[in-house]
Amino acid sequence: MDLAHTHLLLNHFPVIGTIIGGGLFLLSLFTKSNDLKRASLAVLLGIALISIPTYITGNGAQDAIKSLPGVSRSQMEAHEAAALTGLAFMELTGAFAWLGLWQYRRLARIPNWNLAVILVLTLASLLLMARASNIGGEIRHDEIRTAQLAEAPEGSGLARRIGGFVTDKTWMWPTCETLHFVGLTLLLGVVLIVDLRVLGVMKGVSFASLHRLLPWAAIGFGVNVVTGMLFFVGIPGQYIHNPSFYWKMALVMLAGANALYFTLLDEPWALGPQEDAAFTAKFAAASAMILWVAVLYCGSMLPFLGNAF
Repeated sequence: MDLAHTHLLLNHFPVIGTIIGGGLFLLSLFTKSNDLKRASLAVLLGIALISIPTYITGNGAQDAIKSLPGVSRSQMEAHEAAALTGLAFMELTGAFAWLGLWQYRRLARIPNWNLAVILVLTLASLLLMARASNIGGEIRHDEIRTAQLAEAPEGSGLARRIGGFVTDKTWMWPTCETLHFVGLTLLLGVVLIVDLRVLGVMKGVSFASLHRLLPWAAIGFGVNVVTGMLFFVGIPGQYIHNPSFYWKMALVMLAGANALYFTLLDEPWALGPQEDAAFTAKFAAASAMILWVAVLYCGSMLPFLGNAF
């Protein structure tokens, strides 16, 4: 299975998943069910994570079909631009969904302002992702194409313009590298502190005390997502042909799913001073540390493995 197949497998999740998550969220608002709110936010957060590899594999699919007869470069660039815009809104939706889950744990409720933001972002994400999917479908299906786009100069699409800005400005790439390192430091610093407490270090501190640090880890992750996507749209060719990059993305998805354990479940939250964590909590903490170390390794080895750089 190549990247085109993987993209075809994933590209339904952002639309269908947002419909499901958004529908559950609307139902939770009508029924005033906190459990349903948390479930819907977890779904939206999961879709935000899945949307990242969906966009990335789209570049691989584009590379696979760009030379086929009847494929319009303008159509592909329009699809890429629409997908990038949809991805940006989807990641914002995921960020506020995670914030809502964190707020519920600390405040026993989700503030109304955040519920309103999540609702607006969910609707916007659904419309933008549906538009991107429709344009993508038109690339290889003449029977549903509403209009033939005029061929535009190569690299005139939104993603290519952003990529050109990243690579053409001599200060942009090192700035992104610096911010990427800062975000990684924030993320791993908090993750290590939380996981080490669960594993038995700093037993005098309760998990609830450390829980307030999690937004710093989320900010670090967000910085890494933004700068990582800027790297990708800058020079996608050096990533889509590199197996280490796909290992890294798979590990990031697993680590993101692992983080839900510490955000949603009661087991780590109930860990008080001098108390020993349950085996499942220790397993989640140990696996989180292994996953993030593996992410670091794959990221560091990108220039050396895969012959893509």
